[in-house]
Amino acid sequence: MFDQIQRQLLGLDESFLVHAPELKSQLHPETLAAVLDLRARAAKFDFDLRIASSFRNFERQLLIWNNKALGLRPVLDSNGEPLDIQRLDNREKVFAILRWSALPGASRHHWGTDFDVYGASYIDANYQLQLTVAETESGGPFAEFHRWLDAELQQVNCHFYRPYAVDRGGIAPEPWHLSYAPLAKSYAQLFTLDVLREQLEQTSLELKDTVLESLDEIFQRYIRVD
Repeated sequence: MFDQIQRQLLGLDESFLVHAPELKSQLHPETLAAVLDLRARAAKFDFDLRIASSFRNFERQLLIWNNKALGLRPVLDSNGEPLDIQRLDNREKVFAILRWSALPGASRHHWGTDFDVYGASYIDANYQLQLTVAETESGGPFAEFHRWLDAELQQVNCHFYRPYAVDRGGIAPEPWHLSYAPLAKSYAQLFTLDVLREQLEQTSLELKDTVLESLDEIFQRYIRVD
């Protein structure tokens, strides 16, 4: 049996979250207060800060993982191009999926502290958001927003950071992924390999045997980023 904090870390409990209609998101109350402040600061520079994805529960992350493992959802290479996963062995499939998608139970989106952000000031209502690095770089629709965000994250009174800012050979860089440091860093320290293993062992996870065989490596390369 997991205690309440462990259930929250695994994405099994969302009772601690609050819904923010203006952001179409669920977040931890402390995170939400900080996000609204960040959004207000962005507005002063004519940026419309919006959230593409915030809380994601265990079942939703499991569906994403299983659909990718079964070939029902694209698996991308490091350049964001679709892979033919039928040409990969099971270990290669697992690590290809992990490049862009967390294991269920191991996503920071379970905590209510992390979210994917974009600036909607320079796109029209028909724009199909991709969340790609190209969108954030020069020539991309969110380049100016991310230049502002780069500077904002350096301010001493800003409590957000990018956990996936640098490619360490695990998760691909995600400049749009922000984390509320005061909570997320403490949650990361509480999250353990044993808790994750226990949950995965009782889960209908595609490629489960391969995942469990490699879980120590996965934990160090893709989960222990703080």
